[in-house]
Formats: sequence, structure tokens, C-alpha cells
Amino acid sequence: MGITINNNIEKDNVAEITVTTMNEDEAYKLCVKADALRLANMFQESIPKYLRSIFNKRDNADAYYGLALSYKALKNYDKAIETLEKALSCVQDDFSIYYELGICHLLNGTPCPAIKCLIKSIQLNPENLNAQVQLALAHELVGEQEMALMIYQRIIEVAPDFLKAYKHKAALLMSLDQYKDASTVFNNILKVKPTYAKALLGIGICFDKLKRSVDAMRYYKKFIEQKPESSHTPFVENRLFKLKNSRPKERRFSLVTNPMNA
Repeated sequence: MGITINNNIEKDNVAEITVTTMNEDEAYKLCVKADALRLANMFQESIPKYLRSIFNKRDNADAYYGLALSYKALKNYDKAIETLEKALSCVQDDFSIYYELGICHLLNGTPCPAIKCLIKSIQLNPENLNAQVQLALAHELVGEQEMALMIYQRIIEVAPDFLKAYKHKAALLMSLDQYKDASTVFNNILKVKPTYAKALLGIGICFDKLKRSVDAMRYYKKFIEQKPESSHTPFVENRLFKLKNSRPKERRFSLVTNPMNA
């Protein structure tokens, strides 16, 4: 009788393991299909498959993560945040989950929790430069511009070829009316990428704001030469026209015969 009971227990255990394995296999397949739909921008269609994958495996961090990205793409940021938090309950050391959670908080207009998530993401993966840029942007949103500028500068020093940090730093400096410093950053961009036409436009605008009309016109013309079909070209042409016509006209002098010598 005891042997029969033990055999039944062993059979139950085997059956449970088999069912669990089958469920995990099904969860994996569903998650792969859902990922394919999401990557094909079929976000709404991917959601049911992610949910079925999670139903088959409740601690499926990959499915939660993919589901959150679909919600994010559909601009349902509350759902995305909730789902990413569930992913963190399954795995606590994935920098990408913290990164996406930070991004969703930014998109949802809650920069303070975004800062906490992005800092955690950077701690787990210090080489993620995009996370550092997003952290700086979060600091901008809470009015901590000096902190943001420091982060951008640190990125530039560590990764001098990472243009995104230069661009955000220059934009922030311009928003603070620090046009001379912004023009310096734009010039540094040109040292890294000489063909980056928007840096020419940025320098032109900075000189324009600084009332250095001749220099502004020179860089506006350089921009148009590189990007004649740009959406910014009408603005640049308008500024060139106004700057040209606002310059003081040269005074003309005529020789007058001295009547005393007549």
C-alpha cells in the first residue's frame, strides 16, 4: 500500500513537471510571436499574445517587458509603467527595465520617479549613454539645469563622439540665453562631424541673437548651401532677408568743388 502511494506521488510530480515545462514552452513561443508583432509595429495585436504568455508563466519578465513596450507605443503610459513594475517583481537587475520605466515616467510627465529609475539603470549599466542623456533631460524638467549641463559635459568628456550630448547641451544653453557658450558647443559638433548642417544653423541663430549680423548671415548661407531643401530653409532665408535689409546703408560722398578756387 505504501509503495502504491509513493508511486502515485512520483507520478503526480512527474505530471506537474511535464505540465510546467509545457506551459513554459508555450509561454516562450507566444512571447516570440508577440515580439515579432511588436517589431512589425502591430502593437495592439501583440498584446493578447503577451497576456497569454504571462498566463502560462506568471514570472515571465520578457513578456511583461514586451507588453510594456507595446503599451508605451500606444501611448498608454500608465499601463506601461504598471507592467514594467511587474517585470521588476520577476527580475530586479535588468538595466533595460529600469531604463524603459524611466522613459515612460518622462513621457507620462512624472520626471521625479524617472530620475530614480534612470539612476538605477545607469548603476546597473554605466555605459548606457542614452540613459545618461535621459537623466539629464529629467533634471531639466524639474528645473535643475546646472545638473543637466554637468551630466551632458561628463558624457562629452567620456564619449567625445556622442553627438546627442552636444546637441542637448547646446539646446539647453540656448534656452538659458547663453548663446556664446551654445555657439562653442555647436562648433565642437562640427569638429566631430563637419557635415552636420544643423550645427551651422545653430551657430547662425546664436550669432543672430548676439546681434552679430555679419557672422549670422555667413553661417545661415553655409547652412543653405548644405541643406537647400531643408524644412528650416524658409526661416533661414527670411532671416537673411531681414538682416540684409536692416544693415545701415553706406553713406555716399560726392566731391564738391571748392568755390574759393573757382
